[in-house]
Amino acid sequence: MDATIYHHPRCSTSRKALDRLRESGSEPTVVRYLDEGWTQDQLRRLFAAAGLTPAEAARKRDPLYAELGIADATDDEILAAMVAHPVLVERPFVVTAKGTRLARPLDSLDEIL
Repeated sequence: MDATIYHHPRCSTSRKALDRLRESGSEPTVVRYLDEGWTQDQLRRLFAAAGLTPAEAARKRDPLYAELGIADATDDEILAAMVAHPVLVERPFVVTAKGTRLARPLDSLDEIL
C-alpha cells in the first residue's frame, strides 16, 4: 500500500503511527515537514482531505500557539502562521489511497489502512 506520513521523529505519536504503517506492510514516504516546511495550498488540500479546518489542525499545546495569539485568528491567518512555523501543525497526518487522517487518536489510522 502506498502511504505518506507527515512525520516529526521526536513525537511519540508520530513514531507509533510510522510503526503501525510499517506493521501493515507499507513502507511509507516519510515527509519531515519541520525540515521541508509547508505551503498554504499544501495545507489547504491536506486539511480538506482530512475534513479539518486549520483551527482544528493546529497544535494548540505548542507554546508558540499562545505566544502568537492565533486562537481567534481567521483560517488564512492560521495557515500563514503554520507556513511560517511548521511546528504549529498537529501531527502526524497520514495519506493513503483510502483517505487522509490526522492520526490522533492513533486508531483513526485503521480507517485508511
